Amino acid sequence: MPGLEDLYREIILDHYRTPRNRGELESPPAIETRGHNPLCGDEITLYLLVDGEGDDAIVSDVKIGGQGCSISQSSASMMTQAVIGKPVSQAYALIRRFKTMMGIEGYDEQPGDADVAMGDLEALQGVVKFPVRIKCAVLGWNTLAEALDRAGV
Repeated sequence: MPGLEDLYREIILDHYRTPRNRGELESPPAIETRGHNPLCGDEITLYLLVDGEGDDAIVSDVKIGGQGCSISQSSASMMTQAVIGKPVSQAYALIRRFKTMMGIEGYDEQPGDADVAMGDLEALQGVVKFPVRIKCAVLGWNTLAEALDRAGV
């Protein structure tokens, strides 16, 4: 479906040209985590704020900085939009769904994960056709997972 591929390409380029949630948050209270893809030089700094504890914990804000290719930067931008305001459990579900979509082994979806909408993130599903670019797409997600783990909620 060339029309769908064109739409997906436009979504990716839009997030690259006009990334959402760029910037910094004061650390602390924000958790600052850095990710790097040595294969192509992509770098990301992620700032995470989580409000609440346990099952009530919410991703209240995420900011990203860094530089890299259109795939890594677009994926990180879309990721921030997908998780801000969501419960931490849904953020983890999105991480699993995204990594499953990218064909990453060891990230099987859990019950309830399919109920979490992917939205614009589906535009990145074509990345799996280019295995060398998968690490670009998951860089932000790996960095988010590390930050969430460090939050300890």
